[in-house]
Order: sequence, then C-alpha cells, then structure tokens
Amino acid sequence: MNPTTVRVGVVDVYVIRIVRGRWKVLVLRRQAPGRSPGSWETVHGRVEQGESLPQAACRELREETGLVPDRLYSVTVHPFYLHRTGEVQLAAVFAAFVSSDAVTTADEHDTHEWLTPSAAITRFSWPREAESIAHIRKLFPNGHGGAVDDVLRMPIDS
Repeated sequence: MNPTTVRVGVVDVYVIRIVRGRWKVLVLRRQAPGRSPGSWETVHGRVEQGESLPQAACRELREETGLVPDRLYSVTVHPFYLHRTGEVQLAAVFAAFVSSDAVTTADEHDTHEWLTPSAAITRFSWPREAESIAHIRKLFPNGHGGAVDDVLRMPIDS
C-alpha cells in the first residue's frame, strides 16, 4: 500500500475590487468539458515546478482573468484529498485586490460576475470558499492588512 503524501499543490486566489467603500468579489463559472461544469469558484490552479506560491497566484490570476493585482496577500491554507492519487493537497489561499473590472475568462470558465461578499459566499460551490471570504474580510477590512500588512503582503511578480 502506498503511503498518503501531503504537499502544497494549488493556489486559490480571491479577487476583490473595492469601489466607493463597497466590496465586489469575482466569481467564475466552470464550463464543460472539465471538472465540475456549472460550479462557481474563485481563481484556482496548480503550482508549477520551480514557482513560488505568490508567483503561482499571480500567474493563475493573469491566465484565468487577465487581471494583475494591485496588492496580493497570503490568507490561509486549506487541505483537501485527491482520491485519484491518494494525496492530501494543500491549497495556499491568497487575496488579490484589483482596480480593474475588465475580466477576460480563460477556456475553463464560461462566465463571471462581480458580487457582494455575501452573494459570492452563496454562489460559491465549496464551503471552504465561504471560510476564505470570512478570513479576508477579517484581515483586510479596508483592503489593506493594517498592523499585519508587513507579514501578509506578498511580492507581485509581473
């Protein structure tokens, strides 16, 4: 029997725009073919060989939406089990604050919406996405990390 391994394999990037003090969260709908067609999610993707987690977050954000973050923050880590490989993976969770709403969806998504945090929580398919939004609202109520900004702000690689 093969032992179960644990590794950081993916990033989740929650995309937020703050307009006149009001938060908008980007939600993306997956299209067929592929996994979970019709489900709503955040930006999500694999970490490539030799890539740092912030680099993976910025790349996935750019590939899936065409957006570049103004600020990128580390938020938390979520574990999940991949039954096909018998592996526990960790998703490194990031918050990307952006100023543009001009989204260009990639092939894996067929549409997107900018929603209030509470509407996004309802729309997202996975419970961990609601947890992540709660963490982000608590840590960055004004779009910045306040007293913990120096610990949570990540470098942005272009």
